[in-house]
Amino acid sequence: MASSVQNRRLAMYLEAEKAVLMGQSYTIGNRQLTRASLAEIRATIDNLIAGGATIDGETNVRRMAKRVVFMD
Repeated sequence: MASSVQNRRLAMYLEAEKAVLMGQSYTIGNRQLTRASLAEIRATIDNLIAGGATIDGETNVRRMAKRVVFMD
């Protein structure tokens, strides 16, 4: 189960991903510069989701039904 800290980190990393996708690379002369690494951001997002973090704060808990049969 993810903590609220992990959920907040996931939200921040998703915002960072959006910022990078909207153009955080620029060119000076013949050099191409990037302010943030999209690959690192995606890897961290994947790790947070694998750890159970969610955007809406809900947990991804599997609920299992069990049936009990009483025998004499």
